[in-house]
Amino acid sequence: MTVELTDPADWRCSAEATGLLRIFNDAGAIEAADVLVAQRLTVLGNEADERVALAIAFVVRAVRGGSVCVELASVPAQVEIHDLPWPEPGEWLAAVASSPLLSSPAVLHLDEDLLYFDRYWLEERQVATDVLALAAVRAHGELPDIARLFPKGFEEQRAAAEIALSRGLTVLTGGPGTGKTTTVARLLALLAEQAHFDGKPPLRIALAAPTGKAAARLQEAVQLVVNGLDPVDRDRLQGLRATTLHRLLGPLPRTSARFRHHRGNRLPHDVIVVDETSMVSLTMMARLVEAVRPDSRLLLVGDPDQLASVDAGAVLADVVEGLSARGDTPVATLLRAHRFGPSIGALAGAIRAGDANRAIDVLNAGGEHIEWVDTEEPADALRTILVPHALRLREAAVLGNGPAALATLEEHRLLCAHRRGPHGVAFWNHQVERWLAEETDSPQWASWYAGRPVLVTANDYGLRLYNGDVGVTVLRDGVLRAVMAGAEGSVELATNRLADVDTMHAMTIHKSQGSQASEVTVLLPPTDSRLLSRELLYTAVTRAENKVRVVGSAEQLRAAIARRAARASGLSRRLQD
Repeated sequence: MTVELTDPADWRCSAEATGLLRIFNDAGAIEAADVLVAQRLTVLGNEADERVALAIAFVVRAVRGGSVCVELASVPAQVEIHDLPWPEPGEWLAAVASSPLLSSPAVLHLDEDLLYFDRYWLEERQVATDVLALAAVRAHGELPDIARLFPKGFEEQRAAAEIALSRGLTVLTGGPGTGKTTTVARLLALLAEQAHFDGKPPLRIALAAPTGKAAARLQEAVQLVVNGLDPVDRDRLQGLRATTLHRLLGPLPRTSARFRHHRGNRLPHDVIVVDETSMVSLTMMARLVEAVRPDSRLLLVGDPDQLASVDAGAVLADVVEGLSARGDTPVATLLRAHRFGPSIGALAGAIRAGDANRAIDVLNAGGEHIEWVDTEEPADALRTILVPHALRLREAAVLGNGPAALATLEEHRLLCAHRRGPHGVAFWNHQVERWLAEETDSPQWASWYAGRPVLVTANDYGLRLYNGDVGVTVLRDGVLRAVMAGAEGSVELATNRLADVDTMHAMTIHKSQGSQASEVTVLLPPTDSRLLSRELLYTAVTRAENKVRVVGSAEQLRAAIARRAARASGLSRRLQD
């Protein structure tokens, strides 16, 4: 939603804006950061046309919103402010097309009707080229008996196995609980068997995910399936370890954009599995696919209906759409849900389909696994939910029982759309701490206290803790220690060794991706929230294993389901060409 900027002290208001940039900034269509980049680039490129400056500002705005480009002709409809002096679309596009900023060295690229910054244009083209190259690779050799691990009744999984055994790229999609990880584990067993038949050395297999928490869940789930396979399959799949994508590619000091493995130094693995691919940005996907050997197998796993990466791009959705449009597609989809009870599955299905009436019917029906708190004033309802959980967490922590504290932490999650404001994570974290102080008569004067749940917000390779890992502060012989559930198992650390952590009585829905909790409470933001979308609600609801509680009004629900989190991109189109 666009809001008119009337306060000169508002951080979104640019004091230096002039001309069209001033008019559009005052109206709230663009922000100070957009203005600053547009002004700087037009000065450096000797570009005097203010229409080009306005176009650059909207490219910056688009990237901030997760897009990798902008279609200038559609910008007025997206902004929804019709009394602004919009340039005529054809003239606007022509002004940009003749700008020196498109000359060598190019800052901008105009690709048909899409305007890009140079970086994203190059990355999108590279990802399309590398993905199509991998999809074109065909495996040779004897195929193992797929029915041995995917018998009758597993037709969806058998279709995925046929793709994975015969070509270089497989895209395995499906909602939570459809058995994607189980399918992956059995696929790995068949691929290991195929390599054995071909007289090849044991497969070098990499398991990876965007966050440490997602990597830990991937390893746990895959290992659980592997442990139930025949001894010969278990022997072929010994030593599987999941890691983050950053760790897999090999981070380099003093840069977050380049890695040790790249096109000139490929990953050594024969099979690479990437889970939760919906969370992978365009930039990270570019770094991954350029590092995959041409003769390796790449298996991308995820749910394209979930929220996309917090950074620019909606790569999994684009790849699924683009490759599915081709005649011979490497995309396999699992539809049948196994994890959810029928009510959670029905709610998730209604949200995914955009059927608000059916979603409200499911919520009204309630039951053991569904609860709807129909209110726009959630404080009283949330207190009855959050305080008992926080007290159980505190009890385990005071007793110094780290495993019990971690298990309690996984019992419940409060998920919010925003970080700030009355519907945000910071507000509710503080509110729970206030309620705890009232209940225990022990005011929290310090940031660290027994029972503090924490969320890692940045990778720490020295401690082997990664963005998304969680933990609890416990008392050990009178000293506070942080028990962290990392990708490689739980670890206990002094609290002063943890620099990048947040309190986690509540967490954002974006941060919850790649994890589940037994019970999830979803706090819907106001209807005018720019984050409220169908993908946001679907992602939040599907974090629940046993019960989901939605807190919000019917109006908020309808607004969420009606609004799609659209991201501008040309990747799907490139994959279809």
